[in-house]
Amino acid sequence: MVWKSYIEGYRQYLLLERSLSAHSISGYLSDLKKLAEFDEISGKQYGPIKTDLDHLRDFLQFLNELGLGARSQARLISSLKGFYKFLILEDEILTSPAELLEAPRIGRKLPEALSYDEIVGIISAIDLSKPEGTRNKAIIETLYSCGLRVTELVNLRLGNLHFEEEYIRVIGKGNKERLVPIGPDAIKYISIYLDEIRCQQKIQKGSEDIVFLNRRGKQLTRVMIFTIVKDLAKISGIDKTISPHTFRHSFATHLVEGGADLRVVQDLLGHQSITTTEVYTHLNTDYLRSAVYDFHPRFNPDKNND
Repeated sequence: MVWKSYIEGYRQYLLLERSLSAHSISGYLSDLKKLAEFDEISGKQYGPIKTDLDHLRDFLQFLNELGLGARSQARLISSLKGFYKFLILEDEILTSPAELLEAPRIGRKLPEALSYDEIVGIISAIDLSKPEGTRNKAIIETLYSCGLRVTELVNLRLGNLHFEEEYIRVIGKGNKERLVPIGPDAIKYISIYLDEIRCQQKIQKGSEDIVFLNRRGKQLTRVMIFTIVKDLAKISGIDKTISPHTFRHSFATHLVEGGADLRVVQDLLGHQSITTTEVYTHLNTDYLRSAVYDFHPRFNPDKNND
């Protein structure tokens, strides 16, 4: 198939020149494979070089009829534009047929955040009579204390823990490192897990430096973290759709509501763009309203007398 060699070339480019994570690369290549499949089933079989704007629009229309959401379509268009920019760099084509593709309008979906009491409720619901309960408590405390992505959590290594200095070293998207402070509760329960549970496990080769392990002594998967969180939400009676990322959203939301500077929150989350972080300013209108009334001189005349 003519697409195969170009997709492989793009994979090498994303890996070696863009230094993207395996997860990100997989997403980009998955989008391209969809186009390759459409190219075949449409009977036109243009291949990546002869594909034109009309063919790409037909492809998007096909996906739209299949029920692909606006957000997924927007991401796919971004993938296509990146691929055709790569082909221009490789001197395979002169102009990109994806350049004039218009992404569907999508509203900014506000992240769902848990209240502090809800987080305490989830932590309290953990059964500490089981070894995995101690581990799960350390996991939830770490997610909330540090605002980690689920991939960052499962890849957290013993060598990245600096408890005396009260921070951890996190390897984020694109292998970018950042230092994140870690709270005393997270330090306490990670230490208990390491000293009482993990040290008694037979650890599988390749997972010796991984912090959180499954019962077989291997690195936990992303899916397992999702399962742990959903089970705890159900047990604690939380009537919200939550995931491991919910704790990251809650971490950021509570910081912003407490008055933290967005630039600081941006650094803690590992966001490349401040606009990604700015979504957290829209989460709690009561908080924003009170902030305006308390600190803006047009709302609080007393401020003029300061």
